[in-house]
Amino acid sequence: MTPREAEIIELVRKEVKPALGCTEPIAVALAAAKAVEILMDQCPSCQTEEWRKNTCFSTSVEVSGNILKNGMGVGIPGTGMVGLHIAAALGVVCGKSEYRLEVLHDLEPEAVERARKLVADGLVKVSHTETGHKLYVKVTVTAGKEHSASAVIEDDHDNIVETTFDGNVLQSSHAEQESTGSEHMDTLDYHLTLKEIYEFACSVDFEDIKFILESRDMNLKLSREGLSGDYGLKVGKTINSGKYREVFGSDFMSCAMALTAAASDARMAGCTLPAMSNSGSGNQGITVTMPVIAYALKYEVPEEKLARALMLSHLTAIHIKGYLGKLSALCGCVIASTGASCGITYLRGGSYMQVCAAVKNMIGNITGMVCDGAKVGCAMKVASGVSSAIQSAVLAMDGICISEHDGIIEKDIEKTIRNLGRIGSVGMQNADSMILDIMVCK
Repeated sequence: MTPREAEIIELVRKEVKPALGCTEPIAVALAAAKAVEILMDQCPSCQTEEWRKNTCFSTSVEVSGNILKNGMGVGIPGTGMVGLHIAAALGVVCGKSEYRLEVLHDLEPEAVERARKLVADGLVKVSHTETGHKLYVKVTVTAGKEHSASAVIEDDHDNIVETTFDGNVLQSSHAEQESTGSEHMDTLDYHLTLKEIYEFACSVDFEDIKFILESRDMNLKLSREGLSGDYGLKVGKTINSGKYREVFGSDFMSCAMALTAAASDARMAGCTLPAMSNSGSGNQGITVTMPVIAYALKYEVPEEKLARALMLSHLTAIHIKGYLGKLSALCGCVIASTGASCGITYLRGGSYMQVCAAVKNMIGNITGMVCDGAKVGCAMKVASGVSSAIQSAVLAMDGICISEHDGIIEKDIEKTIRNLGRIGSVGMQNADSMILDIMVCK
């Protein structure tokens, strides 16, 4: 493995990881769990799980607008409830920060009941705050009236940047970076291009990227759960149903839409199975993988070729997402399904230029789909993204590509990607604020 290949794999491992539940409320649960663990670490009389079970905690949650938007209406695993209040309460009563985005891995019925009581008793408060970070969570937990602790998450869903106990800072990554001169590496700091991503996916040693098949195993299991149960809007299950075969057919497109939407159905409705996320989003991880996996299942693609396609798909989404930030007004399925379109193009024997055409076709098609929060309806957007991904790949393989004279498409693929990033991160800021205003005033 070359140093550059190792660097790219490091990026993939950082951005592709398991997540149990929607990552915005899970970030809140993670901060809450960390705050309670600080109390347990710092107080000699508070270091047992028995103390944790019997203590009356008061919890204050401060979040950015995008966290609030994405946490209001989404199901929390194993609870039958939605929202940030129950997520924070669960983090307090049973969360383990060592599990990161699977912080609620040890969820049990008793813990759910205790968390429900904390919420019902008004002991969890959630408020909106502006800090300049699109992704910001601060949770302060007070044990009785004696001690308090807090944890702050910024920029990445599991990036704990500060902890305090009784108002005293215990750890601050900002201070550490200032003292050492080191900086947190963002995706853009890796200076990727689509050409390098394509060449890497085609040439890297299979053994070095075999781990990416974990995203197939995890997300396919979630998808099959969505098809077998009655989750959310049942988008995937409906597409897959023989009852509507004359509408949806039984071809690859309907299979890909059903498998992908079913995983989103289950996840958004609070299924207790994890998803393999991409760039901090479980739905994005589902959308970037499942259409590619559906193709591999239908056409019996060998594991090595599938791993290379998944790596191309994941990395393309990570690369584009770097220009948008973790949270934006642009629906993440636009970016994720663009990655999936590249993976499908590769599996169909596509060249680098055909992969570029697939990206341009996607950006010229569904750019502008807004994110109005995480919820069961996301499965419908996911299905739309999959349909567009397959259309774009097929057209690209036939040599059809949206012209650089059209809209935001440029001759240079990197300029095209940057245009998408500018629209999502800058151009849609007012839309983001308006969406949040509408949601909180309902």
